[in-house]
Amino acid sequence: MDCPVCKNPMITMELADVEIDYCTGCNGIWLDEGEMEILLGNGGKSKDFIRSFHKAPQTGEGQRKCPICDKNMEKIVASEIEAGPMLDRCVNGDGLWFDKGELHNIIEKASLDEGNKIKQLLADMFGQETEDR
Repeated sequence: MDCPVCKNPMITMELADVEIDYCTGCNGIWLDEGEMEILLGNGGKSKDFIRSFHKAPQTGEGQRKCPICDKNMEKIVASEIEAGPMLDRCVNGDGLWFDKGELHNIIEKASLDEGNKIKQLLADMFGQETEDR
């Protein structure tokens, strides 16, 4: 699978039942449908957070294509996070794209990582602190 931003081949990493497609060129992360739920856990707070994603207003950011179905993705934001990052979501529901640092940013801003479990999981996957990602 190729990166929707820089078109480099992505590598697939798996840890604790979470499969992440990672671009070594731009440090972006692709989560297939359902992987965000697994990463955040099954708690009500995380489900409410995921349901809060909605289409973002028009932006100057360029259109990206889904690395699975090749359709244009839509820009989304989480209504629970003020001034949070804008993500890319496949219109067919194939997954979510996070630019460098956005996954860490969104988890931190939404206060979804009690005990820093997710932060540690990402650090284990990438072998360094996630703030750099």
